[in-house]
Amino acid sequence: MYALYFILVAVLCCIMMSQTVANEMKEHIPFYEDVCKGIKAGDTCEKLVGYSAVYRVCFGMACFFFIFCLLTLNINNSKSCRAYIHNGQVSSIRFPGLLFTTFWFFKLLLLGAMCSGAFFIPDQETFLNAWRYVGAIGAFLFIGIQLILLVEFAHKWNKNWTAGTTHNKLWYAALSLVTLIMYSIAAGGLILMAVFYTQKDGCMGNKILLGVNGGLCVLISLVAISPCVQNRQPHSGLLQSGLISCYVTYLTFSALSSKPVEVVLDAHGKNVTICVPDFGQDLYRDENLVTGLGTTLLFACILYSCLTSTTRSSSDALAGRHAAPELEVARCCFCFSPYGEDTEDPQNMKEGPGVIYDEKRSTVYSYSYFHGVFFLASLYVMMTVTNWFNYESAYIETFFNGSWSIFWVKMASCWMCVLLYLWTLVAPLCCPSRQFYV
Repeated sequence: MYALYFILVAVLCCIMMSQTVANEMKEHIPFYEDVCKGIKAGDTCEKLVGYSAVYRVCFGMACFFFIFCLLTLNINNSKSCRAYIHNGQVSSIRFPGLLFTTFWFFKLLLLGAMCSGAFFIPDQETFLNAWRYVGAIGAFLFIGIQLILLVEFAHKWNKNWTAGTTHNKLWYAALSLVTLIMYSIAAGGLILMAVFYTQKDGCMGNKILLGVNGGLCVLISLVAISPCVQNRQPHSGLLQSGLISCYVTYLTFSALSSKPVEVVLDAHGKNVTICVPDFGQDLYRDENLVTGLGTTLLFACILYSCLTSTTRSSSDALAGRHAAPELEVARCCFCFSPYGEDTEDPQNMKEGPGVIYDEKRSTVYSYSYFHGVFFLASLYVMMTVTNWFNYESAYIETFFNGSWSIFWVKMASCWMCVLLYLWTLVAPLCCPSRQFYV
C-alpha cells in the first residue's frame, strides 16, 4: 500500500509537469479559468503545474514518510502498538474505553492533506529555494544507498559461490562463465559506444569519457586480483569487478544518451546531429511514446530499488553487518534463503499461512528503515521529474531529450560506484585492525 501511495503521487507529479495535460484541460474543462480563480490557483492554474507544484507535492509525501520513519523507530515486534500503525490493520489492543484502529484510508487522507497543505506554506520563494537543496542532498543519498547495495551484492555473490568450491569444483566453472559473460558485456558495450557515439573528427568529449571509464574498469579489475588485496581478502576476485564494470558501462551509455544533442552545419548548410547513433530517430520523433515508455520504466526502477533496499539484509549491509564466509551455503539463487529471506534459524520461526516470519532479532524488516528509504525516494523523484537543476525549463514531454544536469548526475553516480568498490578493496589494507567480511 505504501508503494501504491508512492506511485500515485509520482504519477501526479508527472501530470503536473506535462504541458499536454495542461492544454487538454484548458480545452475540455468548462469554465476552466473561473475554477482556477475560484481556488486561487492563478488565472490558468499555473500554481498547480510546473516544477514548483511538484516541489510542494513531494514535500508533502516526504513529510508523510519521514513522520512514519520517526513513529516506527526501534520496533522489534510486529505485534507492538506502533507496529499496527505501520501495518495499517485493525488492532486487537484495547485501551480503556477506546478501540485502537488504524486504516489505510486514513493514511491516504493524511498524505493528501500534507501534499495539499504544502501549497499554503508562506514565503514560497524561500521555501522552494531551500527545499531544492534538501531535495538534491536526499536524492544523492538515495543514489548512494543503491550504489552501496550494488557493491555489497557483488561481494555477496562472489563469497557465496566461492564457498561452494570447497565441496564441488563445478562452482569454479560457474564463476568463470559468469565472469566471462560480464566482461564480454562490458567490453562489448564500450566498443559499441565508441562506434556509435564517436566520430573520426570531433566528439572529443565522448572519446575522453569512454577512455576514462574503460580505464576505471581495467583499474578495479587489476586491484581486485592484486597480491596485496588477495592476501587480505582471499574472496576478492574478478566476479565483483566484472559486475561493477557492467554497471559502469550501463551508466556510461545512459549518460551519453542523456546528453543534449550536438547540431552542426554540414557542407550543404544543413543541420546535422553528430555524436549520436543514426538508428532509432523515427522512434524518438514520437514524443508521447518515448515519454510514456521512459517514464514507466523510470518509476518501475525507482520502485524496485525502494522495495529491494528495505530488507533486513540491506539494512545490515548498510550498517556493516555481514555473515562470516564460513557460514555461507552456495546456491544459484543466493539472494533467497530456503526458509525465506533473511532467515537465521528455522527452529526460531513462526509460520503462518504461506509466510514465514523470523523475529528472533527484530521484525522481518526494519519499519523505520523502510520509510526512510521511501522518504529519500520521494526527494529523488522530485529532482528527477523536475530535471534536477534545469527545473525552470523542465517538462515531462522533453524529459528524454537530454540535459546536462542528468548527464553529470549519472556520471557522478558512475564514478561514485567505482570509488565505493575500490574502498571495499583497500579499506582492509588501510585499517588492518578491523575485520571486514567482503
